[in-house]
Amino acid sequence: MHRYVHGYSEREAQRLREQSLIIEDLLHSDTSYPAGNLILEAGCGIGAQTVILARRSPRARIVSVDISLDSLRRAGAIIDNQGIGVVSLQQSDILTLPFREGIFDHVFVCFVLEHLDRPVDALIELKRVLKKGGAITVIEGDHGSCFWYPETAESRKVWQCLIDVQKHLGHNPLIGRQLYRLLEQSGFDIGYVLPRWLYADGSNPRLMNDGVSKIMVPMLETAREQALNLGLIAEVTWRKGIDDLRHTAESPGGTLFYTWFKGVGIKPDTA
Repeated sequence: MHRYVHGYSEREAQRLREQSLIIEDLLHSDTSYPAGNLILEAGCGIGAQTVILARRSPRARIVSVDISLDSLRRAGAIIDNQGIGVVSLQQSDILTLPFREGIFDHVFVCFVLEHLDRPVDALIELKRVLKKGGAITVIEGDHGSCFWYPETAESRKVWQCLIDVQKHLGHNPLIGRQLYRLLEQSGFDIGYVLPRWLYADGSNPRLMNDGVSKIMVPMLETAREQALNLGLIAEVTWRKGIDDLRHTAESPGGTLFYTWFKGVGIKPDTA
């Protein structure tokens, strides 16, 4: 069973790339870094967020780390294909970063803490390599905040399977709502923690279709095998639940709602 709930398939890589573009403005409209600043992107994965960071802060220097060599290979291919020259990639465990204390001006973490056994320890290690007065930006989702209409018992069951599989792995699919407390526990001064909502309905059919077909359903499919193996759901129920979700995007009165949380913490001068 994968310790990373979504696995490392090419289909998952495609989902991450498509999702990053769909919600770029929602999550990144207020994220940019000054020229010459040194930025650490922790847990860059396949580079879906990396290219957005580089595009929005073209004169900053970005060091992107991930524990997965395969993910770094994919990230390198994207970066090379887009001709991005401000990013360097490095394999590293977030809990034991190979950098000296206080080297980075800013740290960026997106969709990472939910997949860690020890998120507070990770934040403390990230704080170590951050300069005093420097900022960490953290973005996390909250799967408990996802609602749609029309909803069926089967579609709700499928979504709950994703939550239960992630909890079974020892990770936290509801971590977005805890972001304020996690930053506080890690010794950061709180700049802000704010929700970022995605809401779609028939007035924006493209966003409705993308939210369901390119984010929700592909993400759920990554947990299918694990949910079936754990006996959380029957195959027939899974198939109907996925079909019901797909039909949500096609329904004239269909709606979709999901919440991410974006927080900024500041390393105190006394840390």
